[in-house]
Amino acid sequence: MSIKSDKWIRRMAQEHGMIQPFVEQQVYGKGENRMISYGVSSYGYDVRCANEFKVFTNINSAIVDPKNFDENSFVDVKNDVCIIPPNSFALACTVEFFRIPRDMLIICLGKSTYARCGIIVNVTPLEPEWEGHVTLEFSNTTTLPAKIYANEGVAQMLFLQSDEVCAVSYRDRAGKYQGQCGVTLPRT
Repeated sequence: MSIKSDKWIRRMAQEHGMIQPFVEQQVYGKGENRMISYGVSSYGYDVRCANEFKVFTNINSAIVDPKNFDENSFVDVKNDVCIIPPNSFALACTVEFFRIPRDMLIICLGKSTYARCGIIVNVTPLEPEWEGHVTLEFSNTTTLPAKIYANEGVAQMLFLQSDEVCAVSYRDRAGKYQGQCGVTLPRT
């Protein structure tokens, strides 16, 4: 299994629509226009967070149950920034829509800018032939409110190619998150 370079990522995005919309180079601002970078890097792709968030709240004293998730545990926020309460989390999704090739597995890692502020980004691997907007989970591990910026970089995708094609892909087994658009809550 090998990691894929910026040249491969560009080619797959342009010729096969693997990432849409696709940004061919690292984008970052300076001075008053500074931003958290996104786009192609040497061996990955830095994704952006869309501007729709679901912020966890416990006003209903609900129990978090992945088999019976209560949508009332979230407050919907549509904004260019999202404030996550202390020791809480929020869900969002990527601006980018992904179509994963059958011989690939994509690993997502949070950007260091957020990690250095105590904000952890969690995403499960993107499996072979999965497609959709990636649901992102932001955990605020601090005792202070934390800010997430929409339309800026939040995590990096690393593309790993197998030496052989899998027997059963995510599409083959009709995975429950196939084709998801927007922030997607737990499904059973």
